[in-house]
Amino acid sequence: MLMWLAEHLTRFDSGFNVFRYITLRTILSVLTALLISFVVGPAMIRRLTFYKIGQTVRDDGPQTHLTKAGTPTMGGALILVAVTVSTLLWADLGNRYVWVVLLTTLAFGAIGWADDYRKLVLKNSKGLPARWKYFWQSVAGGAAAYFLYHTAVHPAETQLMLPFLKDAVVNLGVWFVPLAYFVIVGSSNAVNLTDGLDGLAIMPTVLVAGALAVFTYVAGHAQISSYLLLPHLTGVGELTVFCGALVGAGLGFLWFNTYPAQVFMGDVGALAIGAALGLVAVAVRQELVLFVMGGVFVMETVSVMLQVASFKLTGRRIFRMAPLHHHFELKGWPEPRVIVRFWIVTVILVLVGLASLKIR
Repeated sequence: MLMWLAEHLTRFDSGFNVFRYITLRTILSVLTALLISFVVGPAMIRRLTFYKIGQTVRDDGPQTHLTKAGTPTMGGALILVAVTVSTLLWADLGNRYVWVVLLTTLAFGAIGWADDYRKLVLKNSKGLPARWKYFWQSVAGGAAAYFLYHTAVHPAETQLMLPFLKDAVVNLGVWFVPLAYFVIVGSSNAVNLTDGLDGLAIMPTVLVAGALAVFTYVAGHAQISSYLLLPHLTGVGELTVFCGALVGAGLGFLWFNTYPAQVFMGDVGALAIGAALGLVAVAVRQELVLFVMGGVFVMETVSVMLQVASFKLTGRRIFRMAPLHHHFELKGWPEPRVIVRFWIVTVILVLVGLASLKIR
């Protein structure tokens, strides 16, 4: 929106051309989302507290979590507000990537909101039935995948890139759609499973979003992408602004979500930001790199899958409790130790993912 205004103002002063640069608009997007979070956050927390929209805690989990009961949740709406406003202000609204990522993020947020509302307001312990949650996730994720496939204009937009290998690509053709669908929906649920401790999910999200911003900028820049032997994807660079908004909104939310949390994000936030990460990775053709950088999300998801499979097949549990972060808590790790160590693991994995830009 402001980019269009700046383009108009260049008729009167060429200095407004500075707003054409993605780098500047990304910085402004980060700061805008951060400012919105700081301004809106306290009021949102007070409103959630007033309406008694508080966290419910399982009595079979770590006993330290019992004190979290009643903490305001559904705070992920703050992330969505900050990301949406910041993206609309600073991104090029004529870009197809911006709209598909933003609308898909909001769609997954709506699904999460419905689940949270049924649990916390209507006091339905099951929330949105699993089959309906998965159905609507499939609709949103499938629609985004099909849109990217249908609007692709360059072969590279539907190829699977193999990291750390020079010119190693797989032509997916129509198989791009199921792969993209799997990444979007899988990433959404993986972040949701990780969101179990104060700040555990949001900081890895910020780190991965920041790294994806590097990939979107490189892929959208003809000269840099050519130098790094990556395909140039016209228009995808504009997603750098969206990633910046997600980084700013995530840091702003962490201000209130850090241990001990004043607010939890709930499904409305976790499902949305997970889908956003997955879709950006699909758009920039870095699904496998996302698998590496989001290793914490992957480990959490795999721990649940192994736990369920083991219990059904043998009647025994592999972990003391799943997802994985609860296993370490029940082993005696204090919550802050689990959180910070998972953050450190994410930093390492993000650096490995970024190394794929040069090592090939």
